[in-house]
Amino acid sequence: MKQSSRNLLLQIITGLMILTLMIWQAKRPRSVELDSGYRQTMGTFARLLVVAPDREAAENSLDAAFAVFDRVEALMSDYDPDSQISRVNRDAYHEPVAVDGQVFEVLSAALEYSRLTDGAFDITVGPVVQLWRDARQGGQAPTPEAIARARENVGYRYLELDPETQTVRFGRDGMLLDVGGIAKGYALDRAAEAMRQAGALGAMIDIGGDIVCFGQAVGGRDHWLIGLQDPDEDGNLLLRLKIDDRAVATSGDYRRFVVVDDRKHSHIINPATAEAAEALASVTIIAATAMHADALATAASVMGPEKALTLIESIDHTEAILIPGDRPQDILKTSGAADTIE
Repeated sequence: MKQSSRNLLLQIITGLMILTLMIWQAKRPRSVELDSGYRQTMGTFARLLVVAPDREAAENSLDAAFAVFDRVEALMSDYDPDSQISRVNRDAYHEPVAVDGQVFEVLSAALEYSRLTDGAFDITVGPVVQLWRDARQGGQAPTPEAIARARENVGYRYLELDPETQTVRFGRDGMLLDVGGIAKGYALDRAAEAMRQAGALGAMIDIGGDIVCFGQAVGGRDHWLIGLQDPDEDGNLLLRLKIDDRAVATSGDYRRFVVVDDRKHSHIINPATAEAAEALASVTIIAATAMHADALATAASVMGPEKALTLIESIDHTEAILIPGDRPQDILKTSGAADTIE
């Protein structure tokens, strides 16, 4: 066959391949993207972006996620006197309290994180948290005597969980659970599962700055992009993270705080001192699950930069980005964190 004939045949084959590809792309169902907008849930605001094969699947995915949030809030809010956590806080010193499987799962994980962090994350920090809530309402800092009394009732070693009966028991009178450092993460993980089951191809799920991303990103992007806020400049982004099938949790004194005696106090409490954790202005943890990231972000905030970096470096598939409280120029990062930065 002559060279010119071979070239012509090659052009025809190439043209047919391109035409076939164009027809296939035209017939392929296009995905639908939906934005839930901001909705109030679990004491904060949630926003979800979902990618799905059609609008029905997208809407079902959003509904499934918010149903998870409602369920977790009903079970675990300590502001709701009828929640299971509130019942545990009332009765668990007097008798074992049976709880739902989801509550037991969260408490079991919380106990493990309490041990892992040597109490920097402590699920029993409730008495101190309640003390500072009262201080916020009264406008005065708690007295040293009140702090000392509250500290006596904090200690994850006094929390007794029985997996056979799925019950909770307190070893000291006056103990209170506080799941604020782990419940959002748990809800995010369960919401991601529910969205996948409802047909989502991908989603970004954000509750109060804690985020899970999975699957196909919006706008045909290669990654989900998450902005990390500058603690000093509201609305200013320090950097952007590339997140694929992972979770991000950020804690900091710029996100939530109380003002008592004209002084700003972080909402994150050091269980050992009963004082606000202020060594780090911002802690961002990147991990495989939101519950993991949520608990470790709280722990790292309490531990301070050196201990936090040492801990996170020792945990597989987990990274940290830390901004110290004195706001130096350098951002502290674990060795693998740079791979997540755009």
